Amino acid sequence: MEKSSKIYVAGHRGMVGSAIVRELQQQGYTNLIVRTHAELDLCRQDQVEAFFESEKPEYVFLAAAKVGGIMANQNALADFMYDNMILEMNVIHAAWKNGCKKLEFLGSSCIYPRMAPQPMPESCLLTSALEKTNEAYALAKISGLKYCEYLNQQYGTDYISVMPTNLYGPNDNYHPEHSHVLPALIRRFHEAKEAGLKEVVCWGDGSPLREFLYVDDLANLCVFLMNNYSGNETVNAGTGKEITIKQLAELVAKIVGFKGEIKWDTSKPNGTPRKLLDISKAAKLGWTYQTELEDGIAMAYDDFLNNETRTER
Repeated sequence: MEKSSKIYVAGHRGMVGSAIVRELQQQGYTNLIVRTHAELDLCRQDQVEAFFESEKPEYVFLAAAKVGGIMANQNALADFMYDNMILEMNVIHAAWKNGCKKLEFLGSSCIYPRMAPQPMPESCLLTSALEKTNEAYALAKISGLKYCEYLNQQYGTDYISVMPTNLYGPNDNYHPEHSHVLPALIRRFHEAKEAGLKEVVCWGDGSPLREFLYVDDLANLCVFLMNNYSGNETVNAGTGKEITIKQLAELVAKIVGFKGEIKWDTSKPNGTPRKLLDISKAAKLGWTYQTELEDGIAMAYDDFLNNETRTER
Protein backbone atom coordinates (compact mmCIF):
# COMPACT_ATOMS: atom_id res chain seq x y z
CA MET A 1 0.00 0.00 0.00
CA GLU A 2 1.14 3.55 -0.72
CA LYS A 3 0.61 6.14 2.01
CA SER A 4 -1.96 7.83 -0.24
CA SER A 5 -3.74 4.61 -1.29
CA LYS A 6 -7.52 4.65 -0.92
CA ILE A 7 -8.23 2.30 2.00
CA TYR A 8 -11.67 1.26 3.24
CA VAL A 9 -11.95 -0.08 6.81
CA ALA A 10 -15.31 -1.86 7.22
CA GLY A 11 -16.40 -1.88 10.85
CA HIS A 12 -14.30 1.12 11.94
CA ARG A 13 -16.36 1.69 15.09
CA GLY A 14 -15.77 -1.80 16.43
CA MET A 15 -12.82 -2.92 18.51
CA VAL A 16 -10.85 -4.40 15.60
CA GLY A 17 -11.78 -1.83 12.98
CA SER A 18 -10.98 1.13 15.21
CA ALA A 19 -7.61 -0.42 16.07
CA ILE A 20 -6.82 -0.85 12.36
CA VAL A 21 -7.72 2.80 11.73
CA ARG A 22 -5.41 3.87 14.58
CA GLU A 23 -2.58 1.73 13.22
CA LEU A 24 -2.97 3.03 9.67
CA GLN A 25 -2.99 6.63 10.88
CA GLN A 26 0.07 6.02 13.06
CA GLN A 27 1.90 4.60 10.05
CA GLY A 28 1.06 7.66 7.95
CA TYR A 29 -1.75 6.42 5.70
CA THR A 30 -3.83 9.46 4.80
CA ASN A 31 -6.66 8.35 2.50
CA LEU A 32 -8.93 6.28 4.74
CA ILE A 33 -12.61 5.71 3.99
CA VAL A 34 -15.09 4.83 6.75
CA ARG A 35 -18.87 4.66 6.99
CA THR A 36 -21.16 4.24 9.99
CA HIS A 37 -23.94 1.65 9.94
CA ALA A 38 -26.45 4.48 9.47
CA GLU A 39 -24.55 5.64 6.39
CA LEU A 40 -23.94 2.17 4.93
CA ASP A 41 -25.77 -1.01 5.93
CA LEU A 42 -23.41 -3.81 4.87
CA CYS A 43 -26.28 -6.30 4.95
CA ARG A 44 -27.92 -4.40 2.07
CA GLN A 45 -26.40 -5.50 -1.22
CA ASP A 46 -27.67 -2.46 -3.13
CA GLN A 47 -26.06 -0.05 -0.66
CA VAL A 48 -22.75 -1.92 -0.65
CA GLU A 49 -22.54 -2.08 -4.43
CA ALA A 50 -23.40 1.61 -4.78
CA PHE A 51 -20.69 2.48 -2.23
CA PHE A 52 -17.99 0.47 -4.02
CA GLU A 53 -19.00 1.79 -7.45
CA SER A 54 -18.77 5.34 -6.15
CA GLU A 55 -15.66 5.16 -3.94
CA LYS A 56 -13.57 2.48 -5.70
CA PRO A 57 -11.33 1.66 -2.69
CA GLU A 58 -7.99 0.11 -3.61
CA TYR A 59 -7.58 -1.82 -0.36
CA VAL A 60 -10.21 -3.18 2.04
CA PHE A 61 -9.91 -4.34 5.65
CA LEU A 62 -13.10 -6.31 6.35
CA ALA A 63 -13.40 -6.08 10.14
CA ALA A 64 -17.19 -5.63 10.34
CA ALA A 65 -19.05 -8.50 12.03
CA LYS A 66 -21.85 -9.40 14.40
CA VAL A 67 -20.05 -10.77 17.45
CA GLY A 68 -20.82 -12.00 20.96
CA GLY A 69 -19.98 -14.50 23.67
CA ILE A 70 -21.36 -17.99 24.36
CA MET A 71 -24.80 -16.76 25.53
CA ALA A 72 -25.30 -14.41 22.59
CA ASN A 73 -24.25 -17.10 20.11
CA GLN A 74 -26.54 -19.72 21.62
CA ASN A 75 -29.56 -17.41 21.75
CA ALA A 76 -29.27 -16.03 18.21
CA LEU A 77 -27.83 -18.75 16.00
CA ALA A 78 -29.80 -17.74 12.91
CA ASP A 79 -28.99 -14.04 13.34
CA PHE A 80 -25.26 -14.68 13.76
CA MET A 81 -25.15 -16.84 10.65
CA TYR A 82 -27.28 -14.62 8.42
CA ASP A 83 -25.86 -11.21 9.35
CA ASN A 84 -22.23 -12.29 9.14
CA MET A 85 -22.59 -14.27 5.94
CA ILE A 86 -24.61 -11.58 4.15
CA LEU A 87 -22.37 -8.63 5.09
CA GLU A 88 -19.10 -10.39 4.27
CA MET A 89 -20.36 -11.73 0.95
CA ASN A 90 -21.68 -8.30 -0.01
CA VAL A 91 -18.37 -6.59 0.74
CA ILE A 92 -16.08 -9.23 -0.79
CA HIS A 93 -18.20 -9.53 -3.94
CA ALA A 94 -18.46 -5.77 -4.43
CA ALA A 95 -14.71 -5.39 -3.91
CA TRP A 96 -14.09 -8.00 -6.63
CA LYS A 97 -16.59 -6.41 -9.03
CA ASN A 98 -14.96 -3.01 -8.62
CA GLY A 99 -11.34 -4.05 -9.06
CA CYS A 100 -10.12 -3.77 -5.48
CA LYS A 101 -6.35 -4.46 -5.46
CA LYS A 102 -6.34 -6.37 -2.19
CA LEU A 103 -8.81 -7.33 0.53
CA GLU A 104 -8.09 -8.65 4.00
CA PHE A 105 -10.82 -10.69 5.69
CA LEU A 106 -10.87 -10.84 9.50
CA GLY A 107 -12.18 -14.10 10.91
CA SER A 108 -11.92 -15.84 14.27
CA SER A 109 -10.14 -18.82 15.81
CA CYS A 110 -13.58 -20.38 16.42
CA ILE A 111 -13.49 -21.56 12.79
CA TYR A 112 -11.24 -24.43 13.85
CA PRO A 113 -12.60 -27.81 15.02
CA ARG A 114 -13.62 -28.26 18.65
CA MET A 115 -11.06 -31.02 19.12
CA ALA A 116 -8.38 -29.61 16.83
CA PRO A 117 -4.72 -30.45 17.47
CA GLN A 118 -3.09 -27.96 19.84
CA PRO A 119 -1.69 -25.52 19.01
CA MET A 120 -4.07 -25.20 16.04
CA PRO A 121 -2.37 -24.87 12.65
CA GLU A 122 -4.13 -23.15 9.76
CA SER A 123 -4.24 -26.53 7.99
CA CYS A 124 -6.65 -28.09 10.53
CA LEU A 125 -9.59 -26.12 9.14
CA LEU A 126 -12.59 -28.35 8.28
CA THR A 127 -10.91 -31.55 9.47
CA SER A 128 -13.58 -32.36 12.11
CA ALA A 129 -16.67 -31.01 13.90
CA LEU A 130 -17.00 -27.43 15.16
CA GLU A 131 -17.82 -26.28 18.69
CA LYS A 132 -21.64 -26.28 18.87
CA THR A 133 -21.94 -23.13 21.01
CA ASN A 134 -20.59 -20.92 18.21
CA GLU A 135 -21.12 -23.11 15.15
CA ALA A 136 -23.31 -20.59 13.31
CA TYR A 137 -20.74 -17.81 13.60
CA ALA A 138 -17.91 -20.16 12.66
CA LEU A 139 -19.72 -21.39 9.55
CA ALA A 140 -20.28 -17.82 8.40
CA LYS A 141 -16.61 -16.94 8.89
CA ILE A 142 -15.46 -20.10 7.11
CA SER A 143 -17.67 -19.12 4.18
CA GLY A 144 -16.03 -15.70 4.01
CA LEU A 145 -12.48 -17.00 3.97
CA LYS A 146 -13.41 -19.71 1.46
CA TYR A 147 -15.02 -17.14 -0.84
CA CYS A 148 -11.77 -15.16 -0.77
CA GLU A 149 -9.87 -18.35 -1.57
CA TYR A 150 -12.19 -19.24 -4.45
CA LEU A 151 -11.97 -15.74 -5.95
CA ASN A 152 -8.18 -16.03 -5.85
CA GLN A 153 -8.33 -19.39 -7.60
CA GLN A 154 -10.93 -18.46 -10.20
CA TYR A 155 -10.15 -14.81 -10.90
CA GLY A 156 -6.59 -14.25 -9.71
CA THR A 157 -7.48 -11.81 -6.94
CA ASP A 158 -5.16 -11.09 -4.02
CA TYR A 159 -7.53 -11.59 -1.09
CA ILE A 160 -6.16 -12.83 2.25
CA SER A 161 -7.63 -13.95 5.57
CA VAL A 162 -6.47 -13.46 9.16
CA MET A 163 -7.78 -15.57 12.04
CA PRO A 164 -7.25 -13.89 15.43
CA THR A 165 -7.38 -15.59 18.78
CA ASN A 166 -9.51 -14.05 21.57
CA LEU A 167 -9.15 -10.27 21.40
CA TYR A 168 -9.46 -7.51 23.97
CA GLY A 169 -8.60 -3.85 24.35
CA PRO A 170 -9.94 -0.36 23.55
CA ASN A 171 -13.53 -0.16 22.26
CA ASP A 172 -14.40 -3.64 23.48
CA ASN A 173 -18.01 -4.65 24.16
CA TYR A 174 -18.76 -4.87 27.88
CA HIS A 175 -22.45 -5.78 27.59
CA PRO A 176 -23.45 -8.21 30.41
CA GLU A 177 -24.95 -10.76 27.98
CA HIS A 178 -23.30 -10.14 24.61
CA SER A 179 -19.63 -9.70 25.52
CA HIS A 180 -16.75 -12.16 25.35
CA VAL A 181 -15.13 -13.65 28.43
CA LEU A 182 -12.41 -11.10 29.23
CA PRO A 183 -14.51 -7.90 28.95
CA ALA A 184 -17.35 -9.71 30.73
CA LEU A 185 -15.01 -10.46 33.64
CA ILE A 186 -13.77 -6.86 33.74
CA ARG A 187 -17.32 -5.59 34.05
CA ARG A 188 -18.42 -8.24 36.52
CA PHE A 189 -15.51 -7.73 38.92
CA HIS A 190 -15.71 -3.94 38.65
CA GLU A 191 -19.43 -3.93 39.50
CA ALA A 192 -18.86 -6.40 42.34
CA LYS A 193 -16.13 -4.17 43.76
CA GLU A 194 -18.32 -1.08 43.48
CA ALA A 195 -21.23 -2.88 45.17
CA GLY A 196 -19.03 -4.32 47.92
CA LEU A 197 -20.00 -7.91 47.07
CA LYS A 198 -18.25 -10.77 48.83
CA GLU A 199 -18.32 -13.14 45.87
CA VAL A 200 -18.56 -13.32 42.07
CA VAL A 201 -19.97 -16.34 40.23
CA CYS A 202 -18.38 -17.24 36.89
CA TRP A 203 -19.55 -19.69 34.22
CA GLY A 204 -18.24 -23.24 33.95
CA ASP A 205 -15.49 -24.74 36.09
CA GLY A 206 -12.63 -22.46 35.06
CA SER A 207 -10.64 -25.22 33.35
CA PRO A 208 -10.76 -24.18 29.65
CA LEU A 209 -7.50 -22.83 28.28
CA ARG A 210 -7.58 -19.63 26.25
CA GLU A 211 -5.17 -17.33 24.44
CA PHE A 212 -5.62 -13.54 24.35
CA LEU A 213 -4.22 -10.94 21.97
CA TYR A 214 -4.32 -7.18 22.55
CA VAL A 215 -6.27 -5.65 19.67
CA ASP A 216 -3.64 -3.05 18.78
CA ASP A 217 -1.16 -5.90 18.25
CA LEU A 218 -3.65 -7.53 15.87
CA ALA A 219 -4.03 -4.23 13.97
CA ASN A 220 -0.27 -4.04 13.57
CA LEU A 221 -0.27 -7.56 12.11
CA CYS A 222 -3.18 -6.73 9.78
CA VAL A 223 -1.31 -3.82 8.20
CA PHE A 224 1.89 -5.90 8.09
CA LEU A 225 0.12 -8.73 6.24
CA MET A 226 -1.57 -6.38 3.79
CA ASN A 227 1.90 -5.23 2.78
CA ASN A 228 3.82 -8.50 3.10
CA TYR A 229 1.60 -11.55 2.53
CA SER A 230 -0.34 -13.10 -0.32
CA GLY A 231 -1.76 -16.62 -0.29
CA ASN A 232 -4.88 -18.77 -0.07
CA GLU A 233 -4.20 -20.16 3.38
CA THR A 234 -5.28 -18.00 6.29
CA VAL A 235 -2.78 -16.60 8.82
CA ASN A 236 -3.29 -17.15 12.54
CA ALA A 237 -2.93 -14.16 14.86
CA GLY A 238 -2.07 -14.79 18.50
CA THR A 239 0.59 -14.84 21.20
CA GLY A 240 1.32 -18.55 21.48
CA LYS A 241 0.59 -18.32 25.23
CA GLU A 242 -2.45 -19.70 27.07
CA ILE A 243 -4.11 -19.28 30.44
CA THR A 244 -7.00 -21.08 32.19
CA ILE A 245 -10.24 -19.16 32.62
CA LYS A 246 -9.76 -19.59 36.38
CA GLN A 247 -6.33 -17.95 36.21
CA LEU A 248 -7.74 -15.23 33.97
CA ALA A 249 -10.55 -14.47 36.42
CA GLU A 250 -8.04 -14.23 39.27
CA LEU A 251 -5.83 -11.88 37.20
CA VAL A 252 -8.75 -9.63 36.25
CA ALA A 253 -9.93 -9.54 39.87
CA LYS A 254 -6.44 -8.48 40.96
CA ILE A 255 -6.18 -5.71 38.35
CA VAL A 256 -9.70 -4.42 39.03
CA GLY A 257 -9.17 -4.59 42.80
CA PHE A 258 -11.92 -7.07 43.72
CA LYS A 259 -11.06 -8.72 47.03
CA GLY A 260 -13.94 -11.22 47.37
CA GLU A 261 -14.29 -14.91 46.53
CA ILE A 262 -14.62 -16.32 43.01
CA LYS A 263 -17.12 -19.19 42.65
CA TRP A 264 -17.87 -21.34 39.60
CA ASP A 265 -21.30 -22.35 38.24
CA THR A 266 -20.59 -25.77 36.74
CA SER A 267 -24.14 -26.01 35.34
CA LYS A 268 -23.07 -23.49 32.69
CA PRO A 269 -21.07 -24.54 29.58
CA ASN A 270 -17.31 -24.29 29.37
CA GLY A 271 -17.15 -24.02 25.60
CA THR A 272 -14.15 -25.43 23.74
CA PRO A 273 -11.71 -27.12 26.17
CA ARG A 274 -8.61 -25.53 24.68
CA LYS A 275 -7.93 -22.93 21.98
CA LEU A 276 -4.30 -22.15 21.27
CA LEU A 277 -3.22 -21.02 17.83
CA ASP A 278 -0.10 -22.14 16.01
CA ILE A 279 1.45 -18.76 15.16
CA SER A 280 4.56 -20.07 13.44
CA LYS A 281 3.46 -18.73 10.04
CA ALA A 282 3.22 -15.12 11.29
CA ALA A 283 6.55 -15.59 13.08
CA LYS A 284 8.23 -16.82 9.89
CA LEU A 285 6.92 -13.73 8.10
CA GLY A 286 8.71 -11.63 10.72
CA TRP A 287 5.89 -10.55 13.06
CA THR A 288 5.43 -10.98 16.82
CA TYR A 289 3.06 -9.53 19.42
CA GLN A 290 4.16 -6.76 21.81
CA THR A 291 1.63 -6.52 24.68
CA GLU A 292 1.74 -8.94 27.62
CA LEU A 293 -1.61 -9.99 29.07
CA GLU A 294 -1.39 -8.28 32.46
CA ASP A 295 -0.36 -4.97 30.88
CA GLY A 296 -3.09 -5.30 28.27
CA ILE A 297 -5.83 -6.01 30.83
CA ALA A 298 -4.77 -2.95 32.82
CA MET A 299 -5.10 -0.81 29.67
CA ALA A 300 -8.44 -2.44 28.85
CA TYR A 301 -9.72 -1.68 32.36
CA ASP A 302 -8.72 1.97 31.90
CA ASP A 303 -10.68 1.99 28.66
CA PHE A 304 -13.69 0.50 30.46
CA LEU A 305 -13.54 3.18 33.16
CA ASN A 306 -13.15 6.04 30.69
CA ASN A 307 -15.80 5.00 28.16
CA GLU A 308 -19.18 5.12 29.85
CA THR A 309 -21.05 4.14 26.68
CA ARG A 310 -19.24 0.82 26.81
CA THR A 311 -20.85 -0.05 30.14
CA GLU A 312 -24.49 0.49 29.09
CA ARG A 313 -26.90 -2.39 29.46
